Amino acid sequence: MLKEYYDKLPPILKNKFILVTLILIVWVAFFDSNNWIKQAKLKSEIEDLKEQKNYYQDEIEKDSVALFDLTNNQETQEKFAREKYLMKKENEDVIVIIDSDE
Repeated sequence: MLKEYYDKLPPILKNKFILVTLILIVWVAFFDSNNWIKQAKLKSEIEDLKEQKNYYQDEIEKDSVALFDLTNNQETQEKFAREKYLMKKENEDVIVIIDSDE
């Protein structure tokens, strides 16, 4: 019974070295713990993480510049205090307008 199937195989698959090589390639491609599919997914995840890293480095740089400006520039400090904490000078009045729609 097996002899019939063996005779039907192409001659290239009858070579034991080629057969073992094909089995090894299939094993590495699909069944191994570090298979090619998993490696492709990990590679795309690494690319996504690199993009996130670049984004956050840019944001850190922007925030560092803003922090330096806030700590060293008097006008920026005043603007921040007025907008964020509704602070005012001694001779000023602050009027807060709240929309009734909100």
